Amino acid sequence: MDSTPREGPLARLSGALALAGGGLVVALAIVVTGSVLKRWATNEGLNGDFELVQTGLALAVFAFLPYCQARRGNIMVDTFTGRLPLPVQRAIDGVWDVVFAGVAGLVAWRLALGAMDAFSSNTTSMVLALPIGYAIAACAAMAGLLTVICIATAFDRFRSPR
Repeated sequence: MDSTPREGPLARLSGALALAGGGLVVALAIVVTGSVLKRWATNEGLNGDFELVQTGLALAVFAFLPYCQARRGNIMVDTFTGRLPLPVQRAIDGVWDVVFAGVAGLVAWRLALGAMDAFSSNTTSMVLALPIGYAIAACAAMAGLLTVICIATAFDRFRSPR
C-alpha cells in the first residue's frame, strides 16, 4: 500500500476529515440562516448562535488543513524559484514543509495545553454553557495530524519528482 500523503491512509483520513468539516460548515450555514430568519420574524436570533459558529468554524478550518497539505493545495509563491531546476525546487518545498511541520507542531502543543487548562477549569461558553475543552482538544488533534502530514509531504518532496 502506498503511504504517500496523496494516496495512502493519511490521504484517506484527511479526506474524511475534510468532508466532515464541509458538513459542519453546511450545518453552520443552516444555523446562521435560521438565526437571521428568526431575527427577521421576531427581532430575536437563536440563542448562542455566535458561539456555535465560532467554535464550528474553528473545527472546520482545522479539519481542512491536513487535506490541503496532503493535496499540496497551499498557496505557493514561486516568483524566484520557478526557473530553478526541479530537484532544487523540490528541496526548497521540502524545507518549507519541515518548517510548516514545526509551526503546526507548536500550534498542536499549545492547543493541547489549552484544552487541558479548559478541562481542569471547567471552562464553558457564555450563553450555552458548552464545555470548550472538547473543541480545543479536537483542534489540537487535527493540528497534530497536520504536523504528521507536513512531515510526510516533506519526505515525499525530498525523494520524488512529483
